Amino acid sequence: MRTLTAFAAAAFALASWTAAAQTSAPKPPAKAKPAAARVAPTPPMGWNSWNFFFGKVTDADIRHAADEMVETGMKDAGYVYVNIDDTWEGERDANGVIHSNAKFPDMKALADYVHSKGLKIGIYSGPGPKTCAGYEGSLGHEEQDAKTYAEWGIDYLKYDACSFIPQVMEKQAPNDKAEQMRIMEAAYAKMGKALKATGRPIVYSFCEYGWDAPWEWAPAAGGNLWRTTGDVQPNWDRIAVIGFSQDGLERYAGPGHWNDPDMLEVGNGKLTLAENRSHFSLWAMLAAPLLAGNDLPNMKPEIKAILTNRDVIAIDQDKLGRQGSRGYAEGEVEVWTRHLEGGALAIALFNMADNGRFGAHPFHLSLSRLGLEGPQAGKDLWSGKATTLTDKEPIELGKHDVLLVRVDKPVWKNRK
Repeated sequence: MRTLTAFAAAAFALASWTAAAQTSAPKPPAKAKPAAARVAPTPPMGWNSWNFFFGKVTDADIRHAADEMVETGMKDAGYVYVNIDDTWEGERDANGVIHSNAKFPDMKALADYVHSKGLKIGIYSGPGPKTCAGYEGSLGHEEQDAKTYAEWGIDYLKYDACSFIPQVMEKQAPNDKAEQMRIMEAAYAKMGKALKATGRPIVYSFCEYGWDAPWEWAPAAGGNLWRTTGDVQPNWDRIAVIGFSQDGLERYAGPGHWNDPDMLEVGNGKLTLAENRSHFSLWAMLAAPLLAGNDLPNMKPEIKAILTNRDVIAIDQDKLGRQGSRGYAEGEVEVWTRHLEGGALAIALFNMADNGRFGAHPFHLSLSRLGLEGPQAGKDLWSGKATTLTDKEPIELGKHDVLLVRVDKPVWKNRK
């Protein structure tokens, strides 16, 4: 009998475009052709200021975050970007050039400091006249801003729609949703072209909340990642809604272009350790960007252990770049798989119920529904121990926990 630590879950409603749970055994995919990408060949990893500091972030906070990324081992685990979110923006000068405000007295010096730590730095803006927090946006100054970012040494831009929706899209096409979306696409493409023209490799992150299926048009507009939903929050209900609604979008992800279910909330709010593990595991299965947003100086050892789990990070950063998908769902248990480089397979089981399944009524994993046959030898990525999954094996799933197993040599049904 396999037993997991506690995993708490709540009922959740998937977004309207979410694919239904698959019940048929999928065939293993054909080997994908390698894809070269100068920017974001794997999902970006780093830390963003918003989820902890919100609008109070300062130059000193970013410097300290860079220090902590190194000292805590986050950098060694693969976290590279230190991203400043909203509220850094100051006024434009007579020539229209953007300047940072008093909280960030010298953005070039700050970028140089972050770079001196072997890290990269990100910044925030939007296509509208104002950002979400009411600061200066990039409308009408896209080329200027891109040039300024490159001169500062910026490596990552999060571009947030916010005021662009009511003040541009809805004003220009008040009763035409299709035209509104064409206006949005053009605005994101304009900044994408401006960033490319700088000659500096800058990760371009679309934050337009999944409106009008950005996964279909964002790559052509220069996007390296695009939000697929509204904002995440540090509670399991919201994390589950966002994470499990990504099923069906896997064909749009790959090296250089990624679905983004929003930043990590690991270590925030009142998430249990099981929920933190499950959140991190799910984002890894989704090939999602891993952008932490926790209190780095006061990070508890158990949170650090989750965020720096090299085996789970390796799933997220797998070079094949295939996003995972739902294998099947049974009652309150989600079973997901992700195909990895070299023919390996990641298998994740999530309990979505408020209560666990123990004793007389454990969950019985069906390997055949995943297209597998016979025992599957692998590694439990949270315990670090070797394990073997067998068909119909009873697995006790605790309140909101996860079983995540890597199988390097899966045995497929009907494979000659």
